[in-house]
Amino acid sequence: MSTCGLCGTTTDEAYLCQRDAVRLAERLADLPLLHDELVHCLVPRQQGWGEIVATRAAAGPRSPLNEDVLDELGSGEMAAVLHARRVDIQRVRWPQHSPPPPDGVAADCRWLAMELDWIAAHYPAAGDLAAEARALEARARALVGDPIPRRKVVGTCIAVTDDQGTVCGAEITHRAGESRLVCRVCRCVYEGQNDLLLLLHYQPQETP
Repeated sequence: MSTCGLCGTTTDEAYLCQRDAVRLAERLADLPLLHDELVHCLVPRQQGWGEIVATRAAAGPRSPLNEDVLDELGSGEMAAVLHARRVDIQRVRWPQHSPPPPDGVAADCRWLAMELDWIAAHYPAAGDLAAEARALEARARALVGDPIPRRKVVGTCIAVTDDQGTVCGAEITHRAGESRLVCRVCRCVYEGQNDLLLLLHYQPQETP
């Protein structure tokens, strides 16, 4: 018999219990989303999509960026911790292989998730990995909010895409903290108060 390296419950020769293994899998799925959200949170949040802030600051000592988020991203803690754990797991499982090069948070989380069954059953530091993932998630959620802010549809693109006057009409989405709206189909950019007012004015009228 063995015990879970995170919660201490008895397991069948595994280093991580089933419950904590499932939670670790969920965190590995969420961490790349949280990391992306940290990037979008660099610009301080406003209350609504119509109040998107400019990235140019007025004169004064205060940075236009969210300094807590900037510190978190600048430290690279999430990427460093996850990659170091991936390197160590590969060292234990395949000692003959060279260490993998850094490949970003998403790639490391995907690799760890694919190896999770082996990690829970055979990796002595599985509990440490689970504790690190939990701490990274808590730190990121404290900065970006909980649950993770999702993109919201705020209208349809009004850009004319050809000389026949065809309007793009694709959905325009926004996530809290973004300083501009970009159509994912035609790549038209809406930035600043005038663009937003035009976008709002030319939205299709709903049929009664």
